[in-house]
Amino acid sequence: MVNMDLPTAVKSYQFGERAKSELIIVSQLCQALTGFADTQKSGGKKMLLLLMEQVRSEILFAVHSTGDKEFDRAVQAVNEAISLVESDQPDQASQKLAMAISAATTPAQLAWQELSDHGLL
Repeated sequence: MVNMDLPTAVKSYQFGERAKSELIIVSQLCQALTGFADTQKSGGKKMLLLLMEQVRSEILFAVHSTGDKEFDRAVQAVNEAISLVESDQPDQASQKLAMAISAATTPAQLAWQELSDHGLL
């Protein structure tokens, strides 16, 4: 395990947990989009893409704040998911979002361990 300084551990934990929660919501919305009536899909898709772009922006902030490459992997997976939603493939987008969730969870888990080792959690 790589030791990280405590301020970075706090940031990584916060960013990772938040990203995970947001990505789970986005993934659930991708699944919901598949059940929309044709007349509703266009609007639902637009709203979903706006949300996905906001979540990507937050994860990019995590990349710049922590330098953790796992957050960068999450951003790349979200980019792929956005492309899939744009191509009317929300089911496949959910698979990419699962990869993003995994990537965002890794720094949070490592940070949790570091904070726990210092008696902060």
